[in-house]
Amino acid sequence: MGRRAFPLQVRLVLLGPPGSGKGTQAARLGEALHLPHLSSGHLLRDAVAAETPLGRLAKPLIERGALVPDAAVGDMIAERIQRQDAAHGFILDGFPRTVGQAKMLEEALAKQGLALDAVLHIAVNEAALIERIRGRARGAKQRGEQPRSDDDAEVFKQRMASYRAETEPLIEHYRKLGKLRTVDGALPVAAVSAQLLAAIGA
Repeated sequence: MGRRAFPLQVRLVLLGPPGSGKGTQAARLGEALHLPHLSSGHLLRDAVAAETPLGRLAKPLIERGALVPDAAVGDMIAERIQRQDAAHGFILDGFPRTVGQAKMLEEALAKQGLALDAVLHIAVNEAALIERIRGRARGAKQRGEQPRSDDDAEVFKQRMASYRAETEPLIEHYRKLGKLRTVDGALPVAAVSAQLLAAIGA
C-alpha cells in the first residue's frame, strides 16, 4: 500500500474479533495516513518494561492473565493521545474494549475539544477466523516454528466468548453515534486496507 498524506486530521478506532487482522490493518493505515498506530497491548508492555507506576500495577495482572483495570488503561490512553505525534490524529487498536472504556475515551477527547471521526469495524465470521488461525498454526509448524499461543482453537473460543460479551456491544454503541463503518475482513489484506481507506474517504 503506497504512502500518502491524508488531508484532514482523523481519529480512528479499529474494532474486530480476535484474528481479524486489526493490528496488521492499523499498522498499514498508520503508514498510509502518517498517523501513529496506538496499540493498547504494546503500550502496556512498554509500561511494564519501563517499570512505570502503571507498568508495576499491570505486570502481575498480565502475568496471571487478568485484565488491567479500566481506569488505569483509560488514563494511559488519555495521556498517550495528548502527545505531539498524535496532534493530527491516531489509530487506536485494542482500546476501547468495553462500552465503559469507550465513554472514557469520549470524555478524554472532549476535554481537548475533540471527538472520534470514525470507528472501523473489521467483520469476519467465526468459522473463517477458526480456519485462519488453524492455517497460521499449520504454517508455523511447517516452517519449524512454534505456533503463536493464541493460534489454538480452544484459546480462540475463549477469546471469542470474551469478545462477544465485552467488546461486541461497542458495535451498536458506535452505530447509534453514527461513527461505525463496517468492512469485509475476510478479503485479502490489501483489499481490506483499501476498504478501510475508502470508508473514511481517503
